Amino acid sequence: MKAEHILFLSARDVRELLSMDECIAAVERAFLLYGQGQTQPPAVLGFHVRDGGFHIKAGVLPLGRKYFAAKVNANFPDNRARLALPTIQGVIILCDAENGVPLAVVDSRDITSLRTGGATAVAAKYLARPGSRTVTICGCGTQGRTQLAAITRFFPLEEVFAYDNSPDRAADFARELSLQWNILIQPTDDLFASLQASDICITCTTSQKAFISERDVRPGIFIAAVGADNPLKQEIHPSLLSRSKIVCDITEQCAVMGDFHHALKAGIVKHTDVYAELGEIVAGKKPGRESAEEIIVFDSTGMALQDVAATATVYEKALREKAGTFLPLAA
Repeated sequence: MKAEHILFLSARDVRELLSMDECIAAVERAFLLYGQGQTQPPAVLGFHVRDGGFHIKAGVLPLGRKYFAAKVNANFPDNRARLALPTIQGVIILCDAENGVPLAVVDSRDITSLRTGGATAVAAKYLARPGSRTVTICGCGTQGRTQLAAITRFFPLEEVFAYDNSPDRAADFARELSLQWNILIQPTDDLFASLQASDICITCTTSQKAFISERDVRPGIFIAAVGADNPLKQEIHPSLLSRSKIVCDITEQCAVMGDFHHALKAGIVKHTDVYAELGEIVAGKKPGRESAEEIIVFDSTGMALQDVAATATVYEKALREKAGTFLPLAA
């Protein structure tokens, strides 16, 4: 490819090129490299506007070839109801980090969804109890479906509870995915009972108020808190974080936008209460789960290095399979 051309990969291209297994492998490698100190911390910049917001996440990874990627994502939670548009929309720019050449412009929606599920799967691999079989998923939209698909890669699930503020959405989730995954999936409006029966809980909502507290969970549960990806969102009560082993994707990022942010703001926890970043655990610098009774919360705010790794995987596969469209940059 000549430097004056850039590869465009549409949402359809990404769906055809990137499998969940490939994405999980890419995400785990990103956490490993970061945990080993082989790259600098990624960066994030956010803007709030009426009815939604934008964020820019960027980072560099040495993946044989050194890549830089910057993602510009819009997040408008009411889009589907108001305008029949996706909640998440955006693009990722992939560049050669050795010479600055722009390599690709990639639709971000499926990469964002898959890499978010991939991070949960990687975290659960190290932090959930081995052989976990029962899961509660809070939030039955697109991300809830992706989270279930990701977690099945590592655990022999037998029962899933689907919880959503829309009972119809939870019912649709249960009906459709029970057939797809051959798992008993039950819609529920009794979150307490579901959590008491669960080994794993995944929260992927747009909530701006905590809805899971220390009274709701049993010893040994692993919670992947996915939804609080800006400072206004919150899913986990600070009191639960205060009695849990806290693992962050990026501690400084979680301190300004994740559920950890709200616990810090409430004065219930300190920075030193974070047990580890996930990369430290993947790299073997700290152990993951150390007992069957630990309550562990993974604060997943979305690390830019996940985007770099997943986008590089898509780009390299597109070149091998001659997928996508090359567009001229120079006249």
